[in-house]
Amino acid sequence: MDLTDLLYTLYPYAKSLHIMAVISWMAGLFYLPRLFVYHVEQAEKVQECKPVFLVMEDKLLRVIMRPASVVTWLAGLFMVITPGIVDWSTLWPYTKGVSVIAMTWFHHWLIYRHKDFERGRNKLTGRQYRMMNEVPTVLMVVIVVSVIFKF
Repeated sequence: MDLTDLLYTLYPYAKSLHIMAVISWMAGLFYLPRLFVYHVEQAEKVQECKPVFLVMEDKLLRVIMRPASVVTWLAGLFMVITPGIVDWSTLWPYTKGVSVIAMTWFHHWLIYRHKDFERGRNKLTGRQYRMMNEVPTVLMVVIVVSVIFKF
């Protein structure tokens, strides 16, 4: 069995793993900004809430989002190197790629916001976090439309 045959054989497994990891990663990307909203709005009222929010945010980042993002990237790159899967003469792989990079940037932006909370330096309001919560939704729409319609 040559490398191309191996890639084709493993492709359905990589695709399945990719989809499961994306679902997990997206769940975290949707939920963490919402946790930040509650952190800002509730922890100001009840001081005992702050450590609880910090633990929840940290676990979401480290236990769910980080591994899911790594698996998403690795499985995605595996699919990209499988011959014949991506038509590089079309626009969709580039719109998806840029959107995935933007999603990764957003993930890292969330990590820095969590560090701000840990250091007591958060400057953003609940409303600002609500607005930022729309970023992964917009990127998800671009990614899904790109992959399904392959324009």
